[in-house]
Amino acid sequence: MSADSIELRLQLSRTNFALDVALRLPARGVSAIFGASGSGKTTLLRAVAGLERCARGRLDVAGEVWQDSAAGIFVPSHKRSLGYVFQDAALFPHLSVRENLAFGRRRTGDATPPDAAAVVALLDIGPLLDRRPDSLSGGEQQRVAIARALLAKPRLLLMDEPLAALDEQRKAEFLPWLETLHDELDIPVLYVSHALPEVARLADHLVLLEQGRVRAEGALAELLPRLDLPLSHGEEAFVVIPATVGAYDADYALARLDFAGQSLWAPSAPRIPGAAVRVRIQARDVSLALAPHDDSSILNTLPATITALEEQPPGRVLAGLDIGGTALLARVTKRSSAFLGLTRGKTLQAQIKSVALLD
Repeated sequence: MSADSIELRLQLSRTNFALDVALRLPARGVSAIFGASGSGKTTLLRAVAGLERCARGRLDVAGEVWQDSAAGIFVPSHKRSLGYVFQDAALFPHLSVRENLAFGRRRTGDATPPDAAAVVALLDIGPLLDRRPDSLSGGEQQRVAIARALLAKPRLLLMDEPLAALDEQRKAEFLPWLETLHDELDIPVLYVSHALPEVARLADHLVLLEQGRVRAEGALAELLPRLDLPLSHGEEAFVVIPATVGAYDADYALARLDFAGQSLWAPSAPRIPGAAVRVRIQARDVSLALAPHDDSSILNTLPATITALEEQPPGRVLAGLDIGGTALLARVTKRSSAFLGLTRGKTLQAQIKSVALLD
């Protein structure tokens, strides 16, 4: 099997639920397992960890087989080189942070364990080392839990909704640390979540689960605009566009974001030209016009072609757009759609009212 992928075919049956999943995931970056409650996200993660034993299945992690039911192979959970971060940080309450981290290092069984100082610095938990878990905030506990998992030197990191137990303020504080992990880690991460904005900031690859089966999977930027998937049906439907900072206008605090031969301007703190960023554009922030306007407060107007149309109650239309090979979504009223004569293949102007930089 390939050292560049995680390949799995896992099946298990319960009284009221069945998991039947076949996937080939990249062996680097964050693959998000997304779906509604009861779709099988946590069950899949537990099966990968060996905590749920599948009657039939095969799991190959970058060339290392952890399960092959046909060959009678099943590596128990404690012998799998993985780190697992739960919704609850699950730290040992009677141990200090330093002692919790030491437990993670002992799990490696490796003569050359990872550099604890580097992990501590990465997650900025140095000031917490001598404290007990009950004196830490939820976000601090999760940072320690991730550090402990990394010090076990895993080949795979599993994260089961690590933000679910945090309030909105703590989530906002914690997300930058997860983004740092995304940029710095050289190991694959399987990240379970039911929060799409969270996935948009962290994931490279997306797996959409429904009732224990894969509805769709692929690059995040490719799945979000698809009108045939429920990802685009919610009130907060959006796309994520990978872009590069082309220039920064300090006078107006605006960054020019370049992608696929096009550019967008977005309010931003100072940015270094050439930096890679993610851009989130919500469907409700895109309006449509038959001709460009130069007398508007909207900074970003791009030529677009309609690729798909879908009526959505009450009285709205979701339009799929193509902008030089990049997909975009626009939600307009049914009346506006009729007034503009929207049809597939029609060319017009996409006016983007708001652009959010995710990293």
